[in-house]
Amino acid sequence: MKFTVKTIPSFVAFSIVLSLPLLAPAAELTVTAVNKLNLARASQTIELTAKQLEPLGAKELNTVHVKDSAGKELLAQAVDTDFDAYHKADIVIVQADFAPNETKTFSVSTGSKQVFKKEQFKAFGRFNRERFDDFVWENDRIAHRTYGKGLETWAGEPLTSSTIDIWSKRTPRMVVNDWYLSDDYHADHGDGADFYSAGKSRGCGGNGLWAADQLWTSKNFVNSRVLANGPIRVMFELDYEAFDVNGVKVTETKRITLDGGSQLDLFQSFYKPEKPGALTTGIGLKKVSGEQVEANAAHGWLLKWEKMDKNAGSQGLAIVVDPKVFVKQTEDKLNQLILAKVPESNVASYWAGFCWDKAGHIADAAAWKKYVDEFAQGVQSPITVSVATK
Repeated sequence: MKFTVKTIPSFVAFSIVLSLPLLAPAAELTVTAVNKLNLARASQTIELTAKQLEPLGAKELNTVHVKDSAGKELLAQAVDTDFDAYHKADIVIVQADFAPNETKTFSVSTGSKQVFKKEQFKAFGRFNRERFDDFVWENDRIAHRTYGKGLETWAGEPLTSSTIDIWSKRTPRMVVNDWYLSDDYHADHGDGADFYSAGKSRGCGGNGLWAADQLWTSKNFVNSRVLANGPIRVMFELDYEAFDVNGVKVTETKRITLDGGSQLDLFQSFYKPEKPGALTTGIGLKKVSGEQVEANAAHGWLLKWEKMDKNAGSQGLAIVVDPKVFVKQTEDKLNQLILAKVPESNVASYWAGFCWDKAGHIADAAAWKKYVDEFAQGVQSPITVSVATK
């Protein structure tokens, strides 16, 4: 069969072009954010996707600027959430405080590339080869570290553990670099210190897989990459070698996200088992003597309050999961545990973190319980966001 190609006369093509609307980028967008809970909510992170921001015509999201209803510019961070080959940001995040049931509006436009000052940073993290492959991260409330391959063979104090350690701080400044620099972070010189010994336990929210009535855990991480590094959010991934889970080998990549103003991190474990099958994760808090432990399956949390070593005060630790995946509270020799079903995607998601009574934010066990319960309610009812063209 023979096909004949007919060309469109130039004057017709020109008239078609003239008839198409000229789509100019929007000068400004309006964002409406709604807190549907009857709770005051501080430091809520609002995520604006590349699709929502598309009408602005921004080639790079680090040129997006956000102002509140009073015209004050907010700190805005462009984030690459999928870590694709181009490392191109796909969301912009800002933060705001909300009164109970409050609705807020923001204006969004494009401008110069965002450049941040050191004092604006509320979150930071980095790999530390010089300290036997630690990965350390912090926000303006808390700090953590976890351990890389180099620590397994250090002659001085070897440790094989995928635990999550605690560094207690009482300053909003980013301090972990300074603490490593001075190498004197086990003593409190006014900003806080490392008072905690996580060891072989799960520490503050480390996890594993539960099978045959026991917890199976990975060793130290073998690779790391930073996806976002402030000023609002630090987000990074850790790779673990395959570990045994009751005769089945499983590999894991853990993504950890911590935003400014939060006492809890978001943990996501991406599992790849060598054989298909349902998985259950066990998320732990290290046992200590004299601890006060409480769980709430309906709201999906486990928390504890405990005295710290070296007369450093008291601290609260907590885990929060979606109540729909909560299996039960249990324990093993080293840990208080939440067991949670892993979805068919083999991605386990949960929140874990802590507070220190000397940090000036949460003073006692009752305040910690209130914070954790309200946080859990917020997980189930995130701030809703809509975007419109002005």
